[in-house]
Amino acid sequence: MLRRGYARFLPLCLLALGACTDPGADEDSETSGETGEPEPRIEGVADLHLHMFAENAFGGGWLHGEAVGEASVALAECDGGEPGDHAWIKEDVVPLLGTCPDITVEELALQVPLVGSLVLGGGGVVTEFIATMPGTTGDTGEHADRSTGFPDFSGWPRWDTIAHQQSWEGDLKQAYDDGLRVEVISAVSFDWLCTALRPENLERPQCNEMDDVRVQLQQAQDFADANDWVEIALDASEVRRIVEEDKLAIILSVEASHIMGGGDWRPQFEELYEMGVRTLQPIHQLDNRFGGAAPHNTIFQIAMYAENCHIDTDCALTSPDVTLGFDVDANCRNVLGLTDEGKALIQEMIDRGMLIDIAHMSERSVDDVFALTEAADYYPVYLSHAHFREIMTPEKAAEEKTTPASVVASIRRSGGMVGLRTAHEETSGYEGSEVSNTCHGSTRSFAQAYDFGRMGLKVAMGLGSDFNGFIQQTRPRFGDQACSASFEQERVCQTKDERNDGAPRLGTDFDERGFGDIGALGDFLDDLDALGSDTTMLRTSVTDFIHMWERAETERSGPADPADDIDASGVVVEDPHWKRLNTYPRECEVAYCAGGLVDGESCRFDAECESGSCVGAGECGSPRGNCG
Repeated sequence: MLRRGYARFLPLCLLALGACTDPGADEDSETSGETGEPEPRIEGVADLHLHMFAENAFGGGWLHGEAVGEASVALAECDGGEPGDHAWIKEDVVPLLGTCPDITVEELALQVPLVGSLVLGGGGVVTEFIATMPGTTGDTGEHADRSTGFPDFSGWPRWDTIAHQQSWEGDLKQAYDDGLRVEVISAVSFDWLCTALRPENLERPQCNEMDDVRVQLQQAQDFADANDWVEIALDASEVRRIVEEDKLAIILSVEASHIMGGGDWRPQFEELYEMGVRTLQPIHQLDNRFGGAAPHNTIFQIAMYAENCHIDTDCALTSPDVTLGFDVDANCRNVLGLTDEGKALIQEMIDRGMLIDIAHMSERSVDDVFALTEAADYYPVYLSHAHFREIMTPEKAAEEKTTPASVVASIRRSGGMVGLRTAHEETSGYEGSEVSNTCHGSTRSFAQAYDFGRMGLKVAMGLGSDFNGFIQQTRPRFGDQACSASFEQERVCQTKDERNDGAPRLGTDFDERGFGDIGALGDFLDDLDALGSDTTMLRTSVTDFIHMWERAETERSGPADPADDIDASGVVVEDPHWKRLNTYPRECEVAYCAGGLVDGESCRFDAECESGSCVGAGECGSPRGNCG
């Protein structure tokens, strides 16, 4: 099995200014503030969000595999049985709902059917449910068929991995060989998830987020000390120097819901700073002492409810009638912005020249951040892993966690940038893109968002990979999981069209496994190139990262960019699934993709098969046959 691609990255040109020219790309040059002459962009990819050491998140009980070590050990097979040695919720989930004095669990279950399903199903059902999404049942719970890593990697990593290592040191080195030059490594934890896991699987059962973060930050330091191609950067000048020296610059960050959770936050903040942290997210999945979070997944609404027992009837996110945990308005927006402590934290980060990451913040928290940073002469702000709201499907665009064009405009005015999430599921189309939107969830979907951001929103972008971040990744264009973010009939037809008329295969695992680990970064970019997207901005995104941090550390005089040329038009919203499904032919009252299945695939009738023959099928597909 060909697991890795070949190195494609052009060596850095170590010029006097520390920059490398991009032949034929004058339009992508920056302007030097001192001379007014174009300054060539620096070659190198910036990934703004990676959880490299997340095996130590959540008390050490979720992720299997190690970030460092020989592959035979770090990526060895896990126990994917029942109950398994990781990624398994404990059986009694009732305590996870908190102790609320005014309502019983039984009464809550009547109001919120999802709660009833969780309580009745228990931990096993919840564990299996967590990773289920269109095209996959994931790799949580009992995953015997997904347990195999080294040596053949038949089970993981692949695009739908959320419970097995995706940021092993060998994979990071491959990404470095393929052009990665800035990596923001974020220590991550979420204490509620830790308390939800089977105690037998936990290494630190006290479930303290700061403890988890300390372990991960020390791992990052040890990793940098042990590898001469890596160095941790503490300011913008160090990033520039490290990249000039053809090394990987690591910037340390933190993403945790209750970081600095108890007592005076300032000594804890000072401790993080002394450990090398130079950027962080003040807010993660839940409201905390610093401000309001953007609600999205229902599991976090339940976790929020477990803390505050709040049931909101102004808008219904959790069930058709209510929202759990979050205090929302009639538009389902969190009413909580930054608290006084949150405003003090942002000001402290400004005073120290740290990078402010607004990912996961409520819209009111984001507004409060910009009020502070604009008062500080437009101090730069960035989003480490984001989805552009206008290009998402209407269902996704309704989520507060997506980023509207108005926020992008503020980021541009601040001199910041966006780390674009490398998984977009099903995405609306963008008329300005050279890439057709015909394989949902693949690089074709990412291209719609990237080209919308590049040509419409005109914002500086790097990647926001979020590997080991409890989230699926970019799907493949080939194989039985290709284009699988949509409904089955469309998946089959889109896969057929990709097979027959799409851009050719790369010839690596990426073709059928998708963006499974950080080591496939080069393949990801090459696939975008093959589809016709211009990846120059991504391949030189270290330039924007360095300029952003330099702006934070120097005197500013007003906006970095007026951001008055944003054009959010050109988005093509497709018909809903039910309407598209009605366009497919039917046999025996079953919709199907004509000729979409290849020899050997399971079929119900002849018309489904590319060969025109479904061997062994009974009447109306009972029993099923095989194309041949």
